Amino acid sequence: MIGHKIALIIEEIDQSYQSSILNGISASAAEFGLNISAFISFSGAISNPRHDAGEFNIFNLPDFRDFDGAILLTNTIGFKPLVKSILERIKEAGIPAVSLDNNIEGFYHIGIDNKTAMREITEHMINTHKFTSFNYISGPRENPESADRLAAFLEVLEEHGITIEEERIYYGDFRAPSGKKGVEKFLNSNLPMPQAIICANDVMAASAINRLSAEGLTVPDDIAVTGFDNTYSNTNYQVELTSVDRPLALSGRLACRALYNHFNMIDQPKSNVLGMSTRFTESCGCSHNAVTDLSQFKELNYRNYSRFENSQNFMAKLNTLSCELLGSNTFADYISHLRSFCRMADPEEFYFCLCENWDENTIIDYNYAGITDNSAIPTTYTDKMIVPIAYVDGEFYNVRPITRKQLLPDITDTKAAGKFYYIIPLHFAERCLGYMVISNTNWPLHNSIFETFCINISNSLENIRKHVCLEHTVYRLGKLYSQDTFSGIYNRNGFVQKASDAYRKCIDEKRNVMLMFIDLDGLKTINDTYGHDVGDTAICYIADVLIKSCSHGEVFCRYGGDEFIVFAADYTETDSAALTAEIRSNIDKINDSGSNPFVLSASIGYVIDVPEENEDIFDFVNKADKVMYEEKKRKKHHK
Repeated sequence: MIGHKIALIIEEIDQSYQSSILNGISASAAEFGLNISAFISFSGAISNPRHDAGEFNIFNLPDFRDFDGAILLTNTIGFKPLVKSILERIKEAGIPAVSLDNNIEGFYHIGIDNKTAMREITEHMINTHKFTSFNYISGPRENPESADRLAAFLEVLEEHGITIEEERIYYGDFRAPSGKKGVEKFLNSNLPMPQAIICANDVMAASAINRLSAEGLTVPDDIAVTGFDNTYSNTNYQVELTSVDRPLALSGRLACRALYNHFNMIDQPKSNVLGMSTRFTESCGCSHNAVTDLSQFKELNYRNYSRFENSQNFMAKLNTLSCELLGSNTFADYISHLRSFCRMADPEEFYFCLCENWDENTIIDYNYAGITDNSAIPTTYTDKMIVPIAYVDGEFYNVRPITRKQLLPDITDTKAAGKFYYIIPLHFAERCLGYMVISNTNWPLHNSIFETFCINISNSLENIRKHVCLEHTVYRLGKLYSQDTFSGIYNRNGFVQKASDAYRKCIDEKRNVMLMFIDLDGLKTINDTYGHDVGDTAICYIADVLIKSCSHGEVFCRYGGDEFIVFAADYTETDSAALTAEIRSNIDKINDSGSNPFVLSASIGYVIDVPEENEDIFDFVNKADKVMYEEKKRKKHHK
């Protein structure tokens, strides 16, 4: 079966809701002839807007025109301008798309009736348990599902004549910390604690119960708590959660089927709203299905321990990798350590794709430098991506750079259906570095440990980038220190660095030193007659002449202004005369070209001697300068 290319947009796969839907999609992809590229980000968990900007950039990577369809969980993305951009790009691409939970015009929709489910929960608490005082922990205000659940809760209270103060509602983000923060807000309120806390999902409810327990409050005896989505395994928690059992994995499967029907022109409704069932158990005060059979306990303990052991093993490997990556001083070492980890973890496929400009020497820590304009920092993917790691079925492949549109190298059979790729951003703050691609692995991807792994990879890559930039900066500073930026040859510092060892050896071994001093003739006249730009050209001509003439290991530099010096060891009078003649010949060639309004000329003087122990190399410079000066006087005398 040939697979259609499907782009999946999803945020925070370490959350139970997203994980359950992903499981349904991945399990159904092959059946419905789909190849899934899941573009994933982790944002919000560390409350850093610059980090989130880098995470969100992964959703700008896909060109939806290169895909046959899309599956969207835009309700998991909290940044609405980004959601709007994604939807506009999909509509412009003209591909079929399935939206899970958010009912978007023009797209297929798989959802649930949030209001009916929340009404049943709330009515149960009022009618069965006779509760009259409530607090509520909500998801984000702008999230449609969150808004529907809160609206249903408030409607039921109003129908029963129960009022609720705004202070009794806490707006979270569907993550576990929101449950804890919500309870802390209620505890610090001047209002008395309620009889029940209704939560918009299970993870917030579980966290709320933990915080209540820390305060010495028992659930459900002191306060009842309910969840939603039934994503917590009730037998794995201290209190079975009253919740709404919704078929999340089925939602993922139905999204795949909706695209299959579209591709095969099978009639289907635009919207499919799934049924669900409420589960009234221990946390609201109802009976619960306690595990009493010893074999069940053993199975439960084994499952929990296996999950714990796998997480601990991966965390240990991750800690080792983090130390190795952060300890790398070169990019080659970095890639070598990451390859070793890849071979040990052994996913079916792993690609490490970097922007061409990932190591670009742009501003580092610009905020600390008082710079607020970060426009120099690359925040988008380059048209070409380099792939230093391409690992497929236990083998590493050396591959050429790929285009951004390709996404990954063409190594495997991309036509067979059932491929499922996780595509994760590599970035530091908003700086875009590249992305990773992982397929078919035992790594705990639907786990906060994987988020830690991704952050560590990105941070260590930025560390290497800074190493590369620092080396480049040191190299440039070294050139500035040793190179005459005007003529391109050594300056005095460079001359001393290059010649000092040879000079010291000549002292120790009583060998000859030749020091030549060269002075450009008539520079003032050239400047006054033709301008300083022409005079600068004359200086550079002398530097070029020395480059061409000094071909036997001589060290030369621009000594200052229009003065140049040449050093050589073991030179004889014959060698020095030959070099002088070569320099004059190359000057004549420049004059013979007729390309200048002036006649290039230089006065040359040199000395040859064995240096004494206390004699500095610049003592030879002064001696050669005097010889050169005598030649310059002779030239003036003969004019």
